[in-house]
Amino acid sequence: MAAAIELRGVTKRFLTPSAGVYTALRDLNLAVEPGEFCAVVGPTGCGKSTTLALISGLEPPSEGEVEVFGRPVTGIADGIGYMFQSDAVFPWKTVLENVAAGPRYHGLSNRDARLKARDWIARVGLAGFEDRYPYQLSGGMRKRVALAQSLINGPRILLMDEPFSALDVQTRSLMENELLGLWAASSASVVFVTHDLEEAISLSDRVFVITAGPGTVKSNYKVDLQRPRNVAEIRFEPHFVEIYQEIWNDLRDEVAVSYERQKRSGAA
Repeated sequence: MAAAIELRGVTKRFLTPSAGVYTALRDLNLAVEPGEFCAVVGPTGCGKSTTLALISGLEPPSEGEVEVFGRPVTGIADGIGYMFQSDAVFPWKTVLENVAAGPRYHGLSNRDARLKARDWIARVGLAGFEDRYPYQLSGGMRKRVALAQSLINGPRILLMDEPFSALDVQTRSLMENELLGLWAASSASVVFVTHDLEEAISLSDRVFVITAGPGTVKSNYKVDLQRPRNVAEIRFEPHFVEIYQEIWNDLRDEVAVSYERQKRSGAA
């Protein structure tokens, strides 16, 4: 079976404002299987978000190949959901209209799009809030809207860029469990970017460690913890601690390299 996502020998460069060249990723190789939940961790500036942009087609690689279900990525493709760190909701639309926007864009009638949106609003626990505007919702409720927006079109691939980082600890755990429940009912392959190693292990089947920039895959680890999982409780299991220690031993060196670079840059 072909990988759902595959990056082979990928390098990504950007022009800087001073007409220089910044290399975000170099010779990166990464593969995600169909239905697999993968997390990507690494120090700040290692190219984690750039990796998502390449998979989605928002950015082309400078070198190398990016494929989704065996086909080269040449632009923004159908079948990909993207959940950002900041709320990607329309502030002038109600919850119902925000969630219905995707199905309507894909050709459903207003009536059918709203019916489908009501179903997904209920699935993420927001039934009764259909007529509210984003400013009337808490941070956790807005994330539930964003989750419904991302999943309502049945994406084959879901890309998530630190989606819960701004939430308090309790709300974050609730949203992580919500995500796992909805993902388990789908067949989507997930790439979840986070700075939080505990979050990465709690959610995923596999964790990729990215080096300090220019980023490349340093290692990947299979997370052989039983599903279904409760993210607030699984962190106390002895095997969770063993996995955490193994990955952290690898990640710690990259975090240290990144930190020293930042100190030197600040001193300069």
